[in-house]
Amino acid sequence: MTNWVDACGADEIDQEDVLRFDHAGRTFAIYRSPDDEYFATDGLCTHEKIHLADGLVMDDTIECPKHNGRFSYKTGEARGAPVCINLKTYPVKVEGDRVMIGIGA
Repeated sequence: MTNWVDACGADEIDQEDVLRFDHAGRTFAIYRSPDDEYFATDGLCTHEKIHLADGLVMDDTIECPKHNGRFSYKTGEARGAPVCINLKTYPVKVEGDRVMIGIGA
């Protein structure tokens, strides 16, 4: 069963940008694509646990600010060295003007 958590307002994230969201001792990253879709991943790089919300978003890619490792924020796929472990992704839905992420039971 999915536990939906209210993460932020839909207008709090610009298109092609990322927002940090902390909940229950965990950090998530919430993205808004150039096509106005929302996505969520773990918020820390799998390489050295740096906050991805400080990184650069380009198209469907988040680039870690420390070593420039890249991930697809849509699939979590690691796309560039030094990262080789994929990010965990989470379902996202928009209800009214709120972005909700599903973080499990």
